[in-house]
Amino acid sequence: MAVPKHKTSKQRANTRFSNNSKAKMPTLVECPQCHAYTQPHTVCAKCGYYDGKLVVDHSKAEKDAE
Repeated sequence: MAVPKHKTSKQRANTRFSNNSKAKMPTLVECPQCHAYTQPHTVCAKCGYYDGKLVVDHSKAEKDAE
């Protein structure tokens, strides 16, 4: 069984682990209907379209809220 020959310093270990904990920007794509940026494979929050089809009708939601 492999045994380490020397102790790994805190700095070396923290440097190795820090590469996996970086914050990443979410992937954004442009909506083909309203050209707003949304996450891929989700319904556009601004216009309600997904894959070229109207999925969520925002005009009904606005009428119900009033």
